[in-house]
Amino acid sequence: MMAGAGEEVRVLFGAAIRTALEAWPALQIAVENGFGGVHTQEKAEWLGGAVEDYFIANGDLELEEIEDFLGELLTTEFDTVVEDGSLPQVSQQLQTMFHHFQKGDGAALQEMTSHINQKMCKVTATPVKTAKETDVAEDDVDSVEEMEVTATNDGATTDEVCPQPQPSGPDPQTIKEEDIVEDGWTIVRRKK
Repeated sequence: MMAGAGEEVRVLFGAAIRTALEAWPALQIAVENGFGGVHTQEKAEWLGGAVEDYFIANGDLELEEIEDFLGELLTTEFDTVVEDGSLPQVSQQLQTMFHHFQKGDGAALQEMTSHINQKMCKVTATPVKTAKETDVAEDDVDSVEEMEVTATNDGATTDEVCPQPQPSGPDPQTIKEEDIVEDGWTIVRRKK
Protein backbone atom coordinates (compact mmCIF):
# COMPACT_ATOMS: atom_id res chain seq x y z
CA MET A 1 0.00 0.00 0.00
CA MET A 2 1.32 3.42 -0.94
CA ALA A 3 1.90 6.04 1.74
CA GLY A 4 -0.74 8.41 0.29
CA ALA A 5 -3.31 5.62 0.11
CA GLY A 6 -2.54 4.61 3.70
CA GLU A 7 -3.09 8.15 4.91
CA GLU A 8 -6.40 8.32 3.02
CA VAL A 9 -7.60 5.10 4.66
CA ARG A 10 -6.52 6.47 8.05
CA VAL A 11 -8.65 9.58 7.46
CA LEU A 12 -11.60 7.37 6.46
CA PHE A 13 -11.06 5.25 9.59
CA GLY A 14 -11.12 8.35 11.81
CA ALA A 15 -14.28 9.63 10.10
CA ALA A 16 -15.96 6.24 10.50
CA ILE A 17 -15.14 6.16 14.22
CA ARG A 18 -16.53 9.66 14.73
CA THR A 19 -19.71 8.77 12.84
CA ALA A 20 -20.21 5.62 14.93
CA LEU A 21 -19.72 7.56 18.16
CA GLU A 22 -22.05 10.38 17.06
CA ALA A 23 -24.74 7.79 16.26
CA TRP A 24 -24.43 6.12 19.68
CA PRO A 25 -27.58 7.06 21.67
CA ALA A 26 -25.88 6.72 25.08
CA LEU A 27 -23.18 9.21 24.07
CA GLN A 28 -25.75 11.50 22.39
CA ILE A 29 -27.72 11.71 25.63
CA ALA A 30 -24.59 12.34 27.69
CA VAL A 31 -23.50 15.16 25.38
CA GLU A 32 -26.97 16.68 24.98
CA ASN A 33 -27.45 16.84 28.74
CA GLY A 34 -23.95 18.06 29.56
CA PHE A 35 -22.93 15.01 31.61
CA GLY A 36 -19.29 15.84 30.89
CA GLY A 37 -19.46 19.21 32.60
CA VAL A 38 -18.81 22.57 30.99
CA HIS A 39 -16.51 21.01 28.38
CA THR A 40 -18.88 18.24 27.28
CA GLN A 41 -18.82 19.16 23.59
CA GLU A 42 -15.02 19.37 23.54
CA LYS A 43 -14.82 15.97 25.24
CA ALA A 44 -17.16 14.48 22.64
CA GLU A 45 -14.95 15.81 19.83
CA TRP A 46 -11.80 14.58 21.61
CA LEU A 47 -13.32 11.13 22.12
CA GLY A 48 -13.16 10.25 18.41
CA GLY A 49 -9.44 10.98 18.24
CA ALA A 50 -8.79 9.14 21.49
CA VAL A 51 -10.55 6.01 20.22
CA GLU A 52 -8.71 6.20 16.89
CA ASP A 53 -5.34 6.54 18.68
CA TYR A 54 -6.24 3.63 20.97
CA PHE A 55 -6.79 1.33 17.99
CA ILE A 56 -3.63 2.49 16.20
CA ALA A 57 -1.51 2.01 19.34
CA ASN A 58 -2.96 -1.45 20.08
CA GLY A 59 -2.98 -3.50 16.89
CA ASP A 60 -4.74 -6.66 18.04
CA LEU A 61 -7.59 -5.79 20.41
CA GLU A 62 -10.15 -8.20 21.77
CA LEU A 63 -13.79 -7.10 21.88
CA GLU A 64 -13.77 -7.05 25.70
CA GLU A 65 -10.79 -4.70 25.71
CA ILE A 66 -12.61 -2.27 23.43
CA GLU A 67 -15.74 -2.45 25.61
CA ASP A 68 -13.69 -1.81 28.75
CA PHE A 69 -11.93 1.16 27.12
CA LEU A 70 -15.16 2.77 25.88
CA GLY A 71 -16.98 2.09 29.14
CA GLU A 72 -14.14 3.64 31.13
CA LEU A 73 -14.09 6.73 28.89
CA LEU A 74 -17.83 7.28 29.25
CA THR A 75 -17.64 6.79 33.00
CA THR A 76 -14.67 9.08 33.62
CA GLU A 77 -15.33 11.77 31.01
CA PHE A 78 -19.15 11.84 30.90
CA ASP A 79 -20.13 10.38 34.28
CA THR A 80 -22.22 7.85 32.35
CA VAL A 81 -22.61 4.11 32.86
CA VAL A 82 -23.96 2.39 29.74
CA GLU A 83 -26.42 -0.35 30.66
CA ASP A 84 -28.60 -0.44 27.55
CA GLY A 85 -26.66 -3.20 25.78
CA SER A 86 -25.22 -0.80 23.20
CA LEU A 87 -21.62 -0.94 24.43
CA PRO A 88 -20.87 -4.37 22.90
CA GLN A 89 -22.58 -3.34 19.65
CA VAL A 90 -20.58 -0.13 19.27
CA SER A 91 -17.38 -1.96 20.24
CA GLN A 92 -18.03 -4.63 17.60
CA GLN A 93 -18.71 -1.94 15.02
CA LEU A 94 -15.44 -0.16 15.84
CA GLN A 95 -13.52 -3.44 15.77
CA THR A 96 -14.91 -4.18 12.29
CA MET A 97 -13.89 -0.70 11.14
CA PHE A 98 -10.39 -1.31 12.45
CA HIS A 99 -10.12 -4.58 10.53
CA HIS A 100 -11.10 -2.74 7.33
CA PHE A 101 -8.49 -0.09 8.15
CA GLN A 102 -5.81 -2.74 8.67
CA LYS A 103 -6.64 -4.27 5.28
CA GLY A 104 -6.54 -0.85 3.63
CA ASP A 105 -10.19 -1.25 2.57
CA GLY A 106 -11.30 2.38 2.31
CA ALA A 107 -14.40 1.43 0.31
CA ALA A 108 -15.69 -0.75 3.17
CA LEU A 109 -15.07 2.09 5.64
CA GLN A 110 -17.00 4.51 3.43
CA GLU A 111 -19.84 2.01 3.10
CA MET A 112 -20.04 1.52 6.89
CA THR A 113 -20.02 5.29 7.45
CA SER A 114 -22.77 5.78 4.88
CA HIS A 115 -24.84 2.97 6.40
CA ILE A 116 -24.52 4.48 9.89
CA ASN A 117 -25.49 7.93 8.61
CA GLN A 118 -28.61 6.52 6.95
CA LYS A 119 -29.73 4.79 10.14
CA MET A 120 -28.68 7.52 12.55
CA CYS A 121 -31.32 8.39 15.10
CA LYS A 122 -31.51 11.58 17.08
CA VAL A 123 -32.34 10.82 20.68
CA THR A 124 -33.66 13.11 23.35
CA ALA A 125 -33.95 12.41 27.02
CA THR A 126 -36.43 13.94 29.39
CA PRO A 127 -36.47 13.41 33.14
CA VAL A 128 -39.24 11.18 34.42
CA LYS A 129 -40.67 11.76 37.88
CA THR A 130 -41.17 8.56 39.82
CA ALA A 131 -43.07 8.05 43.03
CA LYS A 132 -39.77 7.59 44.87
CA GLU A 133 -38.45 10.95 43.66
CA THR A 134 -41.50 12.86 44.87
CA ASP A 135 -40.86 11.65 48.43
CA VAL A 136 -37.15 12.62 48.38
CA ALA A 137 -35.73 16.10 48.56
CA GLU A 138 -34.76 17.39 45.10
CA ASP A 139 -31.29 18.43 46.23
CA ASP A 140 -30.39 14.86 47.23
CA VAL A 141 -26.96 14.41 45.62
CA ASP A 142 -27.05 10.60 45.65
CA SER A 143 -30.35 10.25 43.78
CA VAL A 144 -30.40 8.70 40.34
CA GLU A 145 -32.39 10.51 37.68
CA GLU A 146 -34.32 8.29 35.29
CA MET A 147 -34.62 9.39 31.69
CA GLU A 148 -37.25 8.66 29.09
CA VAL A 149 -35.58 8.33 25.70
CA THR A 150 -37.23 9.25 22.43
CA ALA A 151 -35.57 8.48 19.10
CA THR A 152 -36.29 10.27 15.84
CA ASN A 153 -34.88 9.38 12.46
CA ASP A 154 -32.72 12.08 10.86
CA GLY A 155 -31.68 9.97 7.85
CA ALA A 156 -33.44 11.37 4.78
CA THR A 157 -32.87 8.41 2.45
CA THR A 158 -33.63 5.50 4.71
CA ASP A 159 -36.77 3.37 4.61
CA GLU A 160 -36.27 2.18 8.17
CA VAL A 161 -37.69 4.09 11.08
CA CYS A 162 -36.05 4.39 14.46
CA PRO A 163 -38.02 2.61 17.15
CA GLN A 164 -40.46 4.87 18.92
CA PRO A 165 -41.49 4.29 22.51
CA GLN A 166 -45.01 2.96 22.85
CA PRO A 167 -47.34 4.91 25.12
CA SER A 168 -48.07 3.17 28.36
CA GLY A 169 -51.11 3.46 30.53
CA PRO A 170 -54.75 3.71 29.64
CA ASP A 171 -55.96 5.43 26.49
CA PRO A 172 -57.20 8.90 27.50
CA GLN A 173 -60.44 8.39 25.56
CA THR A 174 -61.30 5.25 27.56
CA ILE A 175 -61.04 6.95 30.96
CA LYS A 176 -64.46 7.87 32.27
CA GLU A 177 -64.96 10.87 34.49
CA GLU A 178 -66.23 8.72 37.39
CA ASP A 179 -62.89 6.85 37.31
CA ILE A 180 -60.96 9.96 38.39
CA VAL A 181 -61.11 10.34 42.15
CA GLU A 182 -60.51 13.58 44.05
CA ASP A 183 -56.85 12.85 44.91
CA GLY A 184 -55.93 12.87 41.22
CA TRP A 185 -55.70 9.09 41.00
CA THR A 186 -57.27 7.30 38.06
CA ILE A 187 -59.09 3.98 38.53
CA VAL A 188 -58.17 1.60 35.73
CA ARG A 189 -60.85 -0.97 35.02
CA ARG A 190 -60.39 -4.22 33.14
CA LYS A 191 -62.28 -4.46 29.86
CA LYS A 192 -65.05 -7.05 29.80
